[in-house]
Amino acid sequence: MVLTAVEIAASVRAGQLDPVQVTEEALERIAAADGVVGAFRRVRAEEAVKEAAEVAARPDLASLPLAGVPVAVKDVTEMTGEFASHGSLAGSSSRVDADGVIVARLRAAGAVVVGLTRVPELCIWPMSDTPDGIARNPWNPMYAAGGSSGGSAAAVAAGLVPLAHGSDGMGSVRLPAAMCGLVGLKPGADLLAEGGWFGMSVHGPLATTVADTALLVSVLADSPELASVPSPSPVRIGMSTTVPVLHTPVPRELVAAVSTAAGHLAAAGHAIEPAAPRYPATMVLGMTARWLAGPAAQARDFDVSRLQRRTRAHVRAGRLVERAGLIRSRTRDRWVARAEEFFASHEVLLTPTLSHWPVKAGRWHERGWLANVLPSTRLAGFTGQWNFAGYPAITVPVGRSVVSGLPTSVQLVARPGGESLLLGLAAQLEAANPWPRTARD
Repeated sequence: MVLTAVEIAASVRAGQLDPVQVTEEALERIAAADGVVGAFRRVRAEEAVKEAAEVAARPDLASLPLAGVPVAVKDVTEMTGEFASHGSLAGSSSRVDADGVIVARLRAAGAVVVGLTRVPELCIWPMSDTPDGIARNPWNPMYAAGGSSGGSAAAVAAGLVPLAHGSDGMGSVRLPAAMCGLVGLKPGADLLAEGGWFGMSVHGPLATTVADTALLVSVLADSPELASVPSPSPVRIGMSTTVPVLHTPVPRELVAAVSTAAGHLAAAGHAIEPAAPRYPATMVLGMTARWLAGPAAQARDFDVSRLQRRTRAHVRAGRLVERAGLIRSRTRDRWVARAEEFFASHEVLLTPTLSHWPVKAGRWHERGWLANVLPSTRLAGFTGQWNFAGYPAITVPVGRSVVSGLPTSVQLVARPGGESLLLGLAAQLEAANPWPRTARD
């Protein structure tokens, strides 16, 4: 079994583990399994070993929170000597000469970046395949690992690395975490917003344990206090399994996961009742407009003629949205007012993470726009509205499907600033209902 990030860092700080050995073992696992899993766009084998040796020689080794921990980074971040492809052949391949904020914070904390993980073009879709590979679900490789942080989720769920960085614009951390049986945290917009998709996109961690999730988000946010997972006092939790606005049917096993989690949280002393926000229909229009226009704005720096067929259609639609003036702050304000109304009487909302099962793994990038849109919207009914509101949300594994073997999960949502509460509730679920950490276990 692969050690957790907490265990690795503690052992490295104590001089019981060598960062170079830890990194070489991670690279061996990647070499053995990634041909099937398809998690990485680029493995930094030589560079990672060199950087691990540099970590081992650091005079502050004994105080580094991620000392010697191998980490995978989503292919959207600036890193010295690398380029972020955003899953596309249409962007610049010029290597940059400085780390962006995310990589700089990881390295300052002692992490070793072993590679860049696969994403769909411009991170639009909940399936992560590119012309050179497909990120597959380690629990059942017939299925996609999700997206857009699908490569990161696959790398962690396959036990290749204990931690991975992701970003979430409409569920892009939580959806692949749910599909791959991981903990995935989307922080609030006030904590780790990256500015993309008109404020909907944020950075977040994917991990196999709540403690590892808390550790990584504390580093990404430069907020050491987040690493301490609290034991929350009893809170009021509203529970809903109805897809907001659309009311599409949710598979029985995904609904059952919510009932299971609710039972464990009730046993921990929390008050559970059926309840949900009054979702306005305009909410769907507002977040969809940003999902269309966000990639269109990003594509200005790309060679549009080289974008995939589905992406070109998406960009055309996004530009129409922008020209029509459909990115309106009042649409978001109306939704936030409804969310605040709900959270005035509840501290947390409990829902399924997925509104449908994952799609089969395949070369989705070769298909048309509608062929990608329809399955994407069918499975992401519970996630995007919290990007639109800017509220924190966490995905926690609950069980596995008896039919497909795929994991089941729940989503917990809190008001802004509620990341520690969500981590504490997730830890209570983890203690009451432990999950297998990886598909290797």
